[in-house]
Amino acid sequence: MLDQPLASRDGGQVTLTAEIVEVFESRLRGALIRPSDSAYDEARQVYNAMHDRRPALIVQARDAADVTAAVGFARDEGLALAVRGGGHSVPGFGTCDGGLVLDLGAMTGVRVDPVKGRVRAEGGCTWADVDHATHGFGLATPGGVVSSTGIGGLSLGGGMGHLSRRCGLSCDNLLSADVVTAAGDLVTCDAETHPELFWALRGGGGNFGVVTSFQYRTHPVAEVLGGPTFFHMDGDVMRSYQAFIEQAPEELNAVFAIVLAPALPFVPEEWHGKPVMGVVTCWSGNEEQDDWVRGEIAGFGQVVGQMLWRMPYPVINTLFDELLPAGLKHYWKANVLKRFTEEAIAVHLEHGPKVPSLESGPFIFPINGACHRVGVGDSAFAHRAANFSLVIAGSWQDAADNEANIRWVRDYHAAIAPHCEAGGYINFMSGDDQARAPANYGANHRRLREIKAVYDPENLFRLNQNVEPAE
Repeated sequence: MLDQPLASRDGGQVTLTAEIVEVFESRLRGALIRPSDSAYDEARQVYNAMHDRRPALIVQARDAADVTAAVGFARDEGLALAVRGGGHSVPGFGTCDGGLVLDLGAMTGVRVDPVKGRVRAEGGCTWADVDHATHGFGLATPGGVVSSTGIGGLSLGGGMGHLSRRCGLSCDNLLSADVVTAAGDLVTCDAETHPELFWALRGGGGNFGVVTSFQYRTHPVAEVLGGPTFFHMDGDVMRSYQAFIEQAPEELNAVFAIVLAPALPFVPEEWHGKPVMGVVTCWSGNEEQDDWVRGEIAGFGQVVGQMLWRMPYPVINTLFDELLPAGLKHYWKANVLKRFTEEAIAVHLEHGPKVPSLESGPFIFPINGACHRVGVGDSAFAHRAANFSLVIAGSWQDAADNEANIRWVRDYHAAIAPHCEAGGYINFMSGDDQARAPANYGANHRRLREIKAVYDPENLFRLNQNVEPAE
């Protein structure tokens, strides 16, 4: 017998004999880790330290055959199943208590085809893995803004980052995927083969199977002009940012934030730790226009400090890495919006300066430009009419600060939500946002439920922003 109760998918308990587990282990190339193993405590950790969970078994898959075996085992034995790629899930969907964790972290193979302009990456890759491989050919595919983020969760939820306005979302650049379904089948899907599954993967989250391999379109991006500009707290900075990003060249991406000014050399010491407005810029256009970009961004308002420099594209995806390492505590809320109303700006001016930690803040990602060239029904990501994606991200170090940080996020979100659209980006949602699924998936929710009923009728893949199968 295992030395702890196991959680079933329906919330009850199941019992496994040692013999059943040993037979399962014999089918794996990767490691099967039990709670009694010395590697267990390290293997169960995830990015968000709010989730101190104790799975009954952890499979560290080496290949697609391991994934197929683990999915089949969880299904047949009735176990709760958590699938982990990079482990960055803020709600902690990459782990569980008493169930089976399927960890893809050892599956990190990447292959670039520079002639066809494609890259294929295994499901355990992070964006650092993909950026490194593609940059060697002067290419890039749109990823996120923290290099240790897994490609799987980001892409399946949509995928916003520094190249979104120029190249679209990560899911917009997905060309095909190898997927292990709930039935244990390994299928390759694209626009012509299993097209409904392929449609659902592009914004429908981890609801439809375990993706063991992603193939993306790449773009010629070698260097960018990037970095932050900090401003005095002033509503006119938001107004200028909005007006500029609505008509700026698509090669220019800029993420807006309200944060505590960091102790960086280009920020005057008297501003360290004080609330400021910030814009993180990524210009992937012509180097001859770099000074124009610097000037346009600086023109948003009274500048506290600016540092924009030429860098290899992979570097811009590391700018937040030191600020946001694994082991912090996180609680987030999110919405999408078409425009900042005057009422919304007033809310940001009230709640933004109360940001409780250096790692926290409201962050606004532009999702216009190339993101709008994909229709609402062309992929599962439904927020094609929105121009911005807002996340109120609470991130902090000390458990003693949990209550204060969570309260700040909830109060801020309650105040801003009436001035936004009903739904939001699923990768920015917390675990208590399950009731928002119809709004988060928007006009595509019904179709997603119908596809779920075909590929996962028993809702094996439920530890996510869940789409329930249609009846």
